[in-house]
Amino acid sequence: MGHLLMVESWVGSMSTLLPAGIKDTGHRFSFLTRDLGHYLRAGTPSPHPLLGADNVFTAETNDEAALLPYVRGLHEVFGFDGVLTSCDYYLPTVAAIAADLGLPGPGRAAVADACDKHRTRQICQAAGVAGPDFTVAEDWAEIACTAAELGYPLVVKPVDLCGGMFVRRVENEAELRTAVDRIAGFPVNARGQRRSPRVLLEECVDGPEFSVETVTVGGHTTVIGVTDKQLTGTPSFIESGHMFPAALSGADTDAVVELALAAVAALRLDATVAHTEIKLGPRGPRLIEVNPRPAGNRITELVRRVTGIDLAATYAEVAAGGTPDLTPRPTGIESAAVAFAVPAVTGVLTAVDGATHWPDDARIVEYTLPAPGTQVRPATDNNSYLGHVMVADETPGAAGDLAQKLIADLRFELAAPGGVA
Repeated sequence: MGHLLMVESWVGSMSTLLPAGIKDTGHRFSFLTRDLGHYLRAGTPSPHPLLGADNVFTAETNDEAALLPYVRGLHEVFGFDGVLTSCDYYLPTVAAIAADLGLPGPGRAAVADACDKHRTRQICQAAGVAGPDFTVAEDWAEIACTAAELGYPLVVKPVDLCGGMFVRRVENEAELRTAVDRIAGFPVNARGQRRSPRVLLEECVDGPEFSVETVTVGGHTTVIGVTDKQLTGTPSFIESGHMFPAALSGADTDAVVELALAAVAALRLDATVAHTEIKLGPRGPRLIEVNPRPAGNRITELVRRVTGIDLAATYAEVAAGGTPDLTPRPTGIESAAVAFAVPAVTGVLTAVDGATHWPDDARIVEYTLPAPGTQVRPATDNNSYLGHVMVADETPGAAGDLAQKLIADLRFELAAPGGVA
């Protein structure tokens, strides 16, 4: 049994799935955070699974230079076998710790490149991995000039945020200016880390979006499957649902998988689980981004219900230096999907209608709904959902439409000023 060091965590689903996955592998973990209270706020499970850690350490996790000697001291006492995180903002820190202690994990430079959307674009383009045309700029004059050269419509995004934050499709310079000003107005991320002022401008790729879930160990990448991704909220890109496996033709599946494998190889990622997002555009698949960690938004649960493979547990096993069993197991489920309630108005929730039959529907395996009194605002990214429903079905490709219909049938009654969401 190994002892893992978890450095920070998301506060959403992976903050419960990863501790459970570590336990299921027979490993144990200690938790290192700069602010334990961040994980104990209203709306989180009680007791929080992160409190099941053998130890909880407090240190300034945003100061890598000071953190490394501190973790060396912990390692001398507790003898860690691996280090990991579920939070994108600490993936480079975890890679630095692993390198410093000689623990398993993807290379420090590879993780840093994957977590910087501009560096990912540069490296993958140089390796011949198909992606949108792009440019990066910092001051407004340069941004406006390069945008005009790239051509509208285009997508503007920060180089170092996640969850779709501040990612916008813009049709002209006026919309671009608004999007750039909004990014500039968020100079420090939710974890207190100062952000890069660089802005990434990309060709807009129209078409359905997918993600490829992979595990790389010893230089060999295993494809677990392809996930369908539903988007809403134009000009934002809000994920409103996912289905696994995606209902794609064999040829399209092969093309999407081939591109994901090429991106993982170009970034030199190893000893990790990855979640690679791809759009199937008019000219074929185009890389959106590579995330060197398991998928969020309950996608790992969809994968587990269909294949029996727990990617959170797999992530823990890989972090400990093990070789996980990635053999799919019969589950009786051919498709699983999750759909999210994405609010479009502002108000205070008074009631939710349309879900009274959910507890009696055997296809519904999980759901959350907001309580009356919840403050509602229009969603602009993946951090503003009002709830979700997950379904599992014995028929291939059936779960996605069912999950979306269940969410569409809900009615969220709001007090003024929003009306009905």
